[in-house]
Amino acid sequence: MKRVKGRMDESILVCVYYGPNGERLIRRGHKMASIMDCPLYILTVDPLPYDAFDAEKSGYVEQWRSLADELDVEEFIIRDNEKRPSPKVIKEVAHQFNITQIIIGQTAQSRWEEITKGSFMNVLLKEIPFVDFHVVSVERAIKEEEEGIFEKGVRAYLVNDGDTYKVSFTCAKNMCQEGIFFKEIGTDFDNGIFKFMHNNKMQQVHIQDNLVTDPSQVPADCRLKAR
Repeated sequence: MKRVKGRMDESILVCVYYGPNGERLIRRGHKMASIMDCPLYILTVDPLPYDAFDAEKSGYVEQWRSLADELDVEEFIIRDNEKRPSPKVIKEVAHQFNITQIIIGQTAQSRWEEITKGSFMNVLLKEIPFVDFHVVSVERAIKEEEEGIFEKGVRAYLVNDGDTYKVSFTCAKNMCQEGIFFKEIGTDFDNGIFKFMHNNKMQQVHIQDNLVTDPSQVPADCRLKAR
């Protein structure tokens, strides 16, 4: 059970996008919320559905989710498959949770990159005039780190292969799980990550030379499908 905060007339929303700066923004928000003894929320917005996230995006989401649990955040909010502009979504969340303060990074990636020119902030100020904004200056990530270490994901399947499982790019009778395979950049072998949805949660297993390195990570009910 979450501790009831001392001040309920104030609440903070941290908006994060993909990149190494998300954790820094969340910790900044947590520090402010601790000083004010008020609720803290985290929001990320993406036009893609959650099950279409690549390995890098999924990794950041899981990292933020774990950090939210660690810091006793009121709620970690993912607005996936979102076709509306980000300011509209942020405004809706701000109204829903009675947000009074919003934290955003100055050098965010992708659709939030325009904040460095001021235009994105101007839109936010017009959409949400009832909150205070905190624009946090953060270092831009190293280019190689932003690009990630995986190629674009392709549709694949896990199939039973004796005592383990292998990745197949065609659907076979002994298929136990459908998902997306992300191959490591710079390798001639099928090394990488196989990502799939299970019980409405993103799961992944590591692949080495086309085989799952730890078969125990494949959920038991998925393993039964292959028998």
